[in-house]
Amino acid sequence: MLTFMVLTVFLIVRLHNLFAVVMLSGIYSLLAALLFVVLDAVDVAFTEAAVGAGISTVLMLGALSLTTQHEKVGARKPWIPLLVVLVTGAALVYATLDMPHYGDPNAPIHQHVAPLYLEEGMAETTVPNIVTVVLASYRGYDTMGEVIVVFTAGVGVWALLAFGVGPKRRKKAGDSA
Repeated sequence: MLTFMVLTVFLIVRLHNLFAVVMLSGIYSLLAALLFVVLDAVDVAFTEAAVGAGISTVLMLGALSLTTQHEKVGARKPWIPLLVVLVTGAALVYATLDMPHYGDPNAPIHQHVAPLYLEEGMAETTVPNIVTVVLASYRGYDTMGEVIVVFTAGVGVWALLAFGVGPKRRKKAGDSA
């Protein structure tokens, strides 16, 4: 699965057709959702599938309707941004070396709040489903923040579609250039 994700990212970087890039980013999100299912994070997988593959793809297609389908390639080579990405990626990979192994029962995540959620979640909230307890009660502000981000993105795309550069104005701008 990680191989397909890396291949998808490679294609996204190499392609100049923006429609294909949007479709590949949706495929990447679906692959990430499958990865979350394999890691037993089904709630995160649902969120990634809905937001990453669904809503984001629709928003990017809406934004793509305001521009051309092909990327304008610059004359300069992007060596400095590539170097920054490589250094950042190497730092992130280095940071994962300190993480506990997958499924380790002695990992901090299993010693800190998870037992508290499992033992006292139902009594504190009176909700019988522990996933709902965690998402709606203990992480309610986090979930609300995610909803606000998605709503803001939707309003932004709607504003672009409603008040952005229309076909007539784009044609005039293309005529003068």
